[in-house]
Amino acid sequence: MRIEETENEIVEEFEIFGDWMEKYEHIIEIGNSVPKIDEKYKDEAHEIKGCQSKVWLHSELKDGKIIYSADSDAIITKGLVGLVIRVFSDHTPEEIISADIRFIDKIGLHEHLSPTRSNGLTAMIKQIKLDALAHRELGIKN
Repeated sequence: MRIEETENEIVEEFEIFGDWMEKYEHIIEIGNSVPKIDEKYKDEAHEIKGCQSKVWLHSELKDGKIIYSADSDAIITKGLVGLVIRVFSDHTPEEIISADIRFIDKIGLHEHLSPTRSNGLTAMIKQIKLDALAHRELGIKN
């Protein structure tokens, strides 16, 4: 499934909910299904800077596609990283780097997150794209 298709799926999911309390509950549910990061990656090197909560992200290149795993010490933040991983995971570095993410604005996330959570979400996306750049560069050198 293309990144845009996953984004559209998420937008459709969020349209089902009538208010933001229900949407937050859905974000928390998404957090419960985040691919678990191995405990050895819960270190400073894998911590996303710019998040109010602790968020760890690990990426691995398998068969030309990046697979992400993550965790957070906060339930909403864990759901947010779960949303982002759902969009980006299992895509090539080039697809991730060139993706123009629109689902966040379409579902109104930036408007309903605190400024610190919104900054954290931006930091997550930035880190995912940086990881994709690194994987692409490693692939070019090999």
